[in-house]
Amino acid sequence: MTRVLVVLNSPTSSMGRFERLLPEAGLDPVLTPGADLPERLDGFAGVVLLGGGFMPDADADHPFLARERALTRQALDDGVPLLGLCLGGQLLAHVTGGTVTARSGETERGMCALTVLPAAAGDPVFGDLPGVPDGPLWMIENHEDSVTTPPPSATLLVSSGRCPVQAFRVGDAAWGLQFHPEARPDRVATWDEAALADQGIDRAALAAAALARAAENEAQSRALVRGWADVVHRSVK
Repeated sequence: MTRVLVVLNSPTSSMGRFERLLPEAGLDPVLTPGADLPERLDGFAGVVLLGGGFMPDADADHPFLARERALTRQALDDGVPLLGLCLGGQLLAHVTGGTVTARSGETERGMCALTVLPAAAGDPVFGDLPGVPDGPLWMIENHEDSVTTPPPSATLLVSSGRCPVQAFRVGDAAWGLQFHPEARPDRVATWDEAALADQGIDRAALAAAALARAAENEAQSRALVRGWADVVHRSVK
């Protein structure tokens, strides 16, 4: 199968359902901690940047970010398809001239209803998702930092009233997402209950709301992955 680099930015993150969905789409995910990133993308046909609870330029505490940004730039320059999730999407925005704001006030937790914009028509990843555009895109969110200004060259694809920059494309083969298509809804029940309570959030209610949209979330996440995988496969032909 076609190898893709999957960057593990935080030990508390995981590939989640991507561990299953990427191979189903014909991709071989090579999960790699940030500290072990290669110098170049040689041998990889695509890149997935996972999430993490820090800013994309927090080099003092996470020195591997400099190499991750360099690999992101290489992917853009060489046309290697890239998919950035939460921190990964913020890192793509940072590299391409967007603004990422810490504790932006756009905090989102749990299952969220997002709007796929008309600009996504024909997009390889967001142009043909089940239930869209007649209904929302249902995705798990868990962030307090946000892309507050998209990159100048970006096409905004997904938005919401709470957090306007939910997904964007740079060029023909790089996508930044604020949400987590890799996250299964049942994981919400394992989140830090005390931390959520401090924010006025009831974890049990949040978990129940996530499970209520599990079917839509699974179908839309699978379609999203297949759309991106098709871009990867086409890039190596």
